[in-house]
Amino acid sequence: MSEQKVVRLQPHRSLRKTPVAGTVVATSLIVILQALMFVGMVSAFLLTRASAGASWPPSGQPWFPRGETLLNSAALLASGALVFRASRAWQNPEARIGPQMLAAIALGAFFLFFQGVVWAGVLRRGLDLTPSHHGQFFYLIMALHAATVLGGLLFLGFAWWRLHPLRDDVPPHGSLRAGTFLAAQILWYFAVGLWPVLYVLLYL
Repeated sequence: MSEQKVVRLQPHRSLRKTPVAGTVVATSLIVILQALMFVGMVSAFLLTRASAGASWPPSGQPWFPRGETLLNSAALLASGALVFRASRAWQNPEARIGPQMLAAIALGAFFLFFQGVVWAGVLRRGLDLTPSHHGQFFYLIMALHAATVLGGLLFLGFAWWRLHPLRDDVPPHGSLRAGTFLAAQILWYFAVGLWPVLYVLLYL
């Protein structure tokens, strides 16, 4: 009878290996909360803009150059595509995904840096959205998205470092856990996928 109980409990013992799953669940919850927050702020932005009856972008003020913004957007989307390719290659235990991950991080950093350069440029040319409530929401939403991108880059950088890409004496996947990699993907896909939505709703 005791032996039967031991056998029945064996499947439950595997459930103790949950730090990986816990990372994925925690990241998913963070993404859901962030999504709800962005929905609320974008809705408030659209409502305040409609109630104010003002033109958008603000008339008489400089706006974001479309060419540079589209280039930065393409870099961010390409970064997401590289992470997706790395996730597909992950299925092969002999595949080295370090170069793809590093390229994805570099493209994401390119987006973050040069989008900041674009912001600085229009601010120097006199962009001022603070007098309007929808302008303040615009600033806040863009700042929070930048923070989301930065957090995603840090998570991807941690995942890349766990691959031990600078060492040849370790397996291709290094010490990177599948759950950690999946959690980093979830956060990065959210940051990348959110950008086209914000661009259409806020920039155009």
